[in-house]
Amino acid sequence: MEKTRPKHLDLPKIRLPLPGIVSILHRVSGALMFIAIPVVFWLLAGSLSSQAQFDAFRGFIGFPLVKLALLALLWAYLHHACAGVRFLFLDVHKGIDLPTARNTAKAVMVVSLLLTATIGGALW
Repeated sequence: MEKTRPKHLDLPKIRLPLPGIVSILHRVSGALMFIAIPVVFWLLAGSLSSQAQFDAFRGFIGFPLVKLALLALLWAYLHHACAGVRFLFLDVHKGIDLPTARNTAKAVMVVSLLLTATIGGALW
């Protein structure tokens, strides 16, 4: 019996299907939220300590780069929640056929981006 050698996988050339992209973004959004926990707690604690601190944090949040980071965190939360619901259905074997899996992956992307644009636009 001949040994089959490992194949070289050129990752940039591999076209990942949309359900795979949603899965990877689910993990990325979870990691982003986990990393942001200390910053969010710091902002919350600082804003609740005194009126002067609240005003300082409100000024800090007014910077465009900080707003963009908070918008990314909002997207992470919304994408993680939408994809999590999709994965819960997949865990109970609902929507595992290929057309449904592709459609639900599209729905997760569209809904999470629309919610981010709507909520982010209202808060900006």
